[in-house]
Amino acid sequence: MSEAMIDQYLRRVLELGGSDLHLGTGAPARIRVHGDLRPIDDRAVSPDELKRMLHEICPAERWESYLTLHDLDFSYEIPEVARFRVNCFFDYHGMGAVLRLIPDRVHTLEELGVPEVLTELCSLQSGLVLVTGPTGSGKSTTLAAMIDYINENFTKDIIIIGDPVEFMHRNKRSVILHREVGQHCRSFPQALRGAMRSDPDIVVIGELRDLETITLGLSCAAMGMLVFATMPTNNAPKTVARIIDAFPTSEQSLIRTLLAESLRGIVSQQLCHRKGGGRVAVCEVLLWADGLPNTIREEQIANIRTIIEGNRARGMITMDSSLLARLQADEITVEEAYMKAGDKKLFLPLMEKAGLLPHGA
Repeated sequence: MSEAMIDQYLRRVLELGGSDLHLGTGAPARIRVHGDLRPIDDRAVSPDELKRMLHEICPAERWESYLTLHDLDFSYEIPEVARFRVNCFFDYHGMGAVLRLIPDRVHTLEELGVPEVLTELCSLQSGLVLVTGPTGSGKSTTLAAMIDYINENFTKDIIIIGDPVEFMHRNKRSVILHREVGQHCRSFPQALRGAMRSDPDIVVIGELRDLETITLGLSCAAMGMLVFATMPTNNAPKTVARIIDAFPTSEQSLIRTLLAESLRGIVSQQLCHRKGGGRVAVCEVLLWADGLPNTIREEQIANIRTIIEGNRARGMITMDSSLLARLQADEITVEEAYMKAGDKKLFLPLMEKAGLLPHGA
């Protein structure tokens, strides 16, 4: 069987140690390496060439859906080489796609260097745990490591729902079922309704994207399941606010109550450039605490920061404190810490000392 046209680009991603391949009509192919985009060459990809590349790897039954809806997610594999998460879209110029490399194995929490307290979240019996961060922040990798920890240490029935499913877990102590939206089910809500009837211990939702998925995820947690999910938010307060604000005003009181009763933890993550090359994860961690449910019910979202800061002994940590710890360990530069900080004033004295004070600061 001949190789797909796109494979030559994907092999180049692997050769360069990249994470993503970006393709756009009339533009050179680009690869993201350690967070930076670089062109493969100066040759622009023609409309016909890109259409052929995407049509060649797209599941046959989903191509018409892409042409109609102008957006599609699926997974693609070069056998015995690598798997990729594919997002096809249209923009002003025509077709486009981003293909993200899915690591060939699940890294452990220890290998990722994330806070040890994440194992506490893996040991829960029920509730909602969110792993959040912007696109490309490594949240899917961290969530996969958490599921692998459970798989290694507990006997659980786990259902993973993804669009597409990225990391494929083999059964260890747990039994894991992978369901891919578009291939094994029509949508996240349909898969979640099925999960409610099949009595799993743990449900993993690739992303909380819409009101129905959020509602069903909260319902699964209320039924006694442990629910893990991701969201594209930067920190714990913004995550809680994002969930509540996604609903009409008339429904927000009920959602605050459901969230207050079910939320057990939020891990927010960013990736920073590491000194000497590569990237390092920086995490904010919120765990359940006595004051958290009332804080959510009473819309005192700003108090979540106080809860985190008051429970450092339990392993909670703010994003800025985590950045400071990486900086003190000489793993990242002060400029990198400043750029990723929520409260940049905390890092201004360090920037000034390094002679890097931003213009106008």
